[in-house]
Amino acid sequence: MLVKRFEDAEVYEAPNHWGVVGLRLQGFEDGGPENQWVGFSQFLPGGGAGPDATPFEKIYVVLDGEMTVIVDNEETVLRPYDSCTVAPGEVRKIENRSNHTCKMLVVIPYPDSAP
Repeated sequence: MLVKRFEDAEVYEAPNHWGVVGLRLQGFEDGGPENQWVGFSQFLPGGGAGPDATPFEKIYVVLDGEMTVIVDNEETVLRPYDSCTVAPGEVRKIENRSNHTCKMLVVIPYPDSAP
């Protein structure tokens, strides 16, 4: 078992993101998960990402606040404990349109393990 304390999580910068601080909770370390990594993203009001797509799926889980997810011009608002899966190749944009920080878990497979 690998325990990683929140205070030991490292900041990472995701491409094409703004107004966000990302922390890597698990992944990319010896003894960590073999297939995916877990990030904790804190989006400030007006923060977001995209539009872009990846060759692998992503899972978003909103823990606090809300996030608007836009796929194929359709907008969906995720609130605490709502989640979504973004399919490989699916173009998505996410925006925090509220005045509260959105705290979100992100689960992503390692690039080498993507189908």
